[in-house]
Amino acid sequence: MDRVALRGLKARGHHGVFPREREEGQTFIVDLVLHIDTRPAAADDDLAKTVHYGIVAEEVVAVVEGEPVDLIETLAERIAQQCLGHEAVAEVEVVVHKPDAPITVPFDDVTITITRRRGA
Repeated sequence: MDRVALRGLKARGHHGVFPREREEGQTFIVDLVLHIDTRPAAADDDLAKTVHYGIVAEEVVAVVEGEPVDLIETLAERIAQQCLGHEAVAEVEVVVHKPDAPITVPFDDVTITITRRRGA
């Protein structure tokens, strides 16, 4: 499979288990790797035979900005399912970054990484 990567998609969401996270919200950053077969699109130079990464980016931001969840695991799963809704996407790797997580010690980032396949 070939890969199309989107890195650093930023959106404000109200996800988390603490009231402050739900009320104030925070920035989430999403990285995606979409596994697709690009040969049909390349052969015909046809966008309809691949995945429109601009649309995927907008959809992922909408998921992050959408209905709040407690866990970033749940958010990552929702993002993965949205991506797999595109016929050309056979597999997706999703990384959700929560750089402003409510942790009391110095840290750079908190992430979850999941991989999901069509039909699995």
